[in-house]
Amino acid sequence: MILLANFKSYKTRNETKNYLLELNNLLKNINILDEIIVFPSAIALQNTIGQISIGSQNIYPALNGPFTGEITLQQIDEFNIEYVLIGHSERRDILNESIDFIAKKFNFLVEHNKKIVLCIGESREIRERGETLAFLKSQLSNLDLNYKNLTIAYEPIWAIGSGLTPTLNQIEETLQFLADLTNKKIIYGGSVKLANIKEILSLSSCNGVLIGGASLNVQDFSQMIKIASSINKIRS
Repeated sequence: MILLANFKSYKTRNETKNYLLELNNLLKNINILDEIIVFPSAIALQNTIGQISIGSQNIYPALNGPFTGEITLQQIDEFNIEYVLIGHSERRDILNESIDFIAKKFNFLVEHNKKIVLCIGESREIRERGETLAFLKSQLSNLDLNYKNLTIAYEPIWAIGSGLTPTLNQIEETLQFLADLTNKKIIYGGSVKLANIKEILSLSSCNGVLIGGASLNVQDFSQMIKIASSINKIRS
């Protein structure tokens, strides 16, 4: 079981530090069986705190160089960061990152043995046309799905930040389809919150969740971690 919190462009460096210290304190006396990774904004990157690992929301596929506004391998290595998030729909749609560029990032991270969280997902229009599975498969084309440090995060674009969530049957069908393509962890993201995390994590094909806005409240996120840990114990 793996739980990821994506802060996007919320929280300052100090707010992030205080959040992590409080979260670590809330989890101090709990035997966490899950892997917990927080992805703060680039200016708030810092070292691992207790049971909480830190990940990078993005990377430019280079050690360093003249790439204004980007973050590179040398910069995340300063904080001993292992996890990198790539392919998020906000970068695909708002920043026009192509499948080819995402593949370039993927291969760069493989070369440097980083832990990749690859986001894929479909629009409402694709879902309504019944083309979801074929579209998701196309987003995975030309990538090494057997890479040892790969996690795939399925996030239907229409569910991100909208409060809308696919039915449990839709989530299970999609996660199982992806699980048939690779033996790596498959997780779900898209309006995951305290009210629905238990039923989502209870799906047999779900290995964890990627949480956006609902993770910004440290009390709520700590409760979600506790729910995940209880489900993990049952599975074990």
